[in-house]
Amino acid sequence: MSKTQKILISDSLEQSLMDLLAREGFEVDYKPGLPADELKKIIGAYDGLVVRSSTKVTAELISLSTNMKVIGRAGTGVDNIDVGAATRRGILVMNTPGGNTISAAEHTVSMLLSLARNIPQAHMSLVRGEWERKKFIGTEVLEKTLGVIGLGKIGREVALRCQAFGMKVIGYDPLLSAEVAAKSNIELCSLDELYRRSDFITVHTPLTTETKALLNDATLAKCKRGVRLVNCARGGIIDELALLRALESGQVAGAALDVFEVEPPKNNALLSHPRMIATPHLGASTEEAQEKVAVQIAHQIADALLGRGYAGLVNGAPLQLSIKEEVKPYLVLAEKIGSLVAQLTSGKVQNLSIVASGEVVVSSIELLKAGLLKGLLSHIYPDPVNIISAPILARELGLVLGEQRGGDGESYTSLLGLQYQAEKEAREVVGTVFGASTLRLVRLDGFRLEVKPEGFLLFYSNVDRPGMLAKVGLVLARHNVNIAGVSLGRRVAGGNALTVMNIDSDIPKGGVEDLLAQDGITDLRLARLD
Repeated sequence: MSKTQKILISDSLEQSLMDLLAREGFEVDYKPGLPADELKKIIGAYDGLVVRSSTKVTAELISLSTNMKVIGRAGTGVDNIDVGAATRRGILVMNTPGGNTISAAEHTVSMLLSLARNIPQAHMSLVRGEWERKKFIGTEVLEKTLGVIGLGKIGREVALRCQAFGMKVIGYDPLLSAEVAAKSNIELCSLDELYRRSDFITVHTPLTTETKALLNDATLAKCKRGVRLVNCARGGIIDELALLRALESGQVAGAALDVFEVEPPKNNALLSHPRMIATPHLGASTEEAQEKVAVQIAHQIADALLGRGYAGLVNGAPLQLSIKEEVKPYLVLAEKIGSLVAQLTSGKVQNLSIVASGEVVVSSIELLKAGLLKGLLSHIYPDPVNIISAPILARELGLVLGEQRGGDGESYTSLLGLQYQAEKEAREVVGTVFGASTLRLVRLDGFRLEVKPEGFLLFYSNVDRPGMLAKVGLVLARHNVNIAGVSLGRRVAGGNALTVMNIDSDIPKGGVEDLLAQDGITDLRLARLD
């Protein structure tokens, strides 16, 4: 007789989750709020773990999870789970994408309307026994322009609701096609145009290197004077100190935040500003959303443990188990190339095409397309993306990935790459696998090089003349940045060259400015590949 599988639920979740898992034949232990030390002592006995956001599933906890097969997050974000550590141990990680879409969209609109009409401030004034109607005169949203940064599911649901109030919606998303946007009556535009035209701005992007402090002193200065901002996505997308300065100067008329750089926020001057309203990360906190994600994760956990299928995977491990060994390193390379392209691209992507040569790559082209899209979308889409969901999300965005098969393999057995056309540039990134698993980027924008696709990467164009590398090295040394490797590409001596450096740490802002000040250095870009 097979042993009954055990599932631990370590955060507060709805009873429907326990009931459904019990009906499926699992032994369920509900122990919310368990101290970390106690959790470490018992975790080895469980086949499955379900958390919300309180439990921190660290690498240490995972190392003690000797029987664990699946970890489920009843919600979208997996910031509290060390997905890499779980993947290395062959543990599936699942979330519930879309379970809180409507709740998050409704909360965003609630915050926007409260901001427009000063509802929280007026309420507190009345509680204090005051009756100051003139003090809280608001603004109508009718015929105002809403700028939506990030047009995934939540962003588009927000747009739909605000259009019902008679707002004109414009939006920025680096991948969403104009055709898909038009179906939602959203006018696509550049970020600078969105800043210039919007009366209200709401953000719905993930927190990445590219979106961290996206709204800062410089970008807020580009906005209409008196703009109002809403962030119910991720803390850190808006630079909080810059926002405070803009509120004090009147450049920003008001702000509504559901998320913060540090949660819970401590000694945060924004919270006491009279034109700021805030909630404690309530975007997904509705009865319907909590019930929905509880039921959804229960079905997903049961299906995975009983071998019926996999949904909501964050790490895509089961699919990789069936991949031929010689293809696996190319799938890793595909994700890295997609990630790199997302970080190097300036402006909206207009065309994408996979470059594939060699039997191993061409025979697995659909899988490798999914890997490229996963890497690309993971930097842009607000929810976690895996190789199963990436093609589906791409279709929803109207993103078509063309193909260039065969062609000049340049003496390499196989090549895999991505060519892309953005608003102001056309670029390509091409790589290969040496031996069994040595990944290398071998062509960037027509330059031949050999780059390890890992860690922090510095890219820059330079005039090909003596001393250029030494100048860059001196600047990096001044900012305590160590060089781990260098690859140089050039077409003709004395012309333009491309330099790519592997460095041991990120470059501070002052270091970037110093590098750009060097004569002959242009088009400097930074990326990070995990």
